[in-house]
Amino acid sequence: MLADPLWLLIATCALATFATRVLPFIALAEQAEHPLVLHLGRYLPPAVMMILVIYALRDFRPLIDWQLNMGETGFPMFLAAGLVTILHLWRRNALLSIMLGTGAYMAMVQLSGTA
Repeated sequence: MLADPLWLLIATCALATFATRVLPFIALAEQAEHPLVLHLGRYLPPAVMMILVIYALRDFRPLIDWQLNMGETGFPMFLAAGLVTILHLWRRNALLSIMLGTGAYMAMVQLSGTA
């Protein structure tokens, strides 16, 4: 079988990825009530999300030459960011907000490219 090495590689990568995700939980199981772990659990997720938002919007320029950026990514990015904000404030579900915001942005970009 020609694909055997490929399946072995995929299985090895999957196992390594799973192990790196599970090992911290196993290692810190006894330290779950430690003040540092509780502090990180409370403040790290919002900090990571803020970093991702800043990274995603790093090239967004709402004004270009004092005109509203209605380019192929400017307006869709603004609308998608607003949608994500409203959805998250309403439902408090990060997965829903991210999925619908990304889907809305991609749909707007693709539809504006064909029009």
